[in-house]
Amino acid sequence: MCELCDETLDTHGQARRRLVFAGASAGALLMTPVAAFAARPRDLDFYHTHTGEKLRVTYAEGNVHLPDALAEVSHFLRDFRTGESHPIDPKTLDILHQLKQATGGRGPFEVISAYRSPKTNQMLRNNSGGVAQRSLHMEGKAIDVRLRGVDTWQLRQAALELKAGGVGYYRDSDFIHVDSGRVRFW
Repeated sequence: MCELCDETLDTHGQARRRLVFAGASAGALLMTPVAAFAARPRDLDFYHTHTGEKLRVTYAEGNVHLPDALAEVSHFLRDFRTGESHPIDPKTLDILHQLKQATGGRGPFEVISAYRSPKTNQMLRNNSGGVAQRSLHMEGKAIDVRLRGVDTWQLRQAALELKAGGVGYYRDSDFIHVDSGRVRFW
């Protein structure tokens, strides 16, 4: 079993590759076979809408997530209200990378919210609706984003097609939520 790819290995130790397809609303783009996708460096570009900070990072090479890069991403995606950082789940980053590939997006991900401390999450629950008590944001497994140059509805459709975790669509605020939890949508 290939741990990163969740694929079965044949008798020669090679992964049987399965193709992932983005839906028609995501441009019907044929994505790279998962095992080949994992063999290349994975980069992400971010712009944080609340801090104005920017980050371009190679967070994985081959089957290895790079610890220093993950630490840099975790700091960048910190709770901007409290300054607290938390490790960001590499699976969440992989979802973002796959979304960028599926949509052909060239711009940065505009970050609305990533890690939230329990204090921040409770404050948001008290002041607005739709904030989960046990939000995956508090575990570093969720992020709210838009992708510059890609329609948010198209980004949502591509995320749904991945079937890689939770997908929320916030049309009025023009962003989506993705997480590395169980597959569900709202």
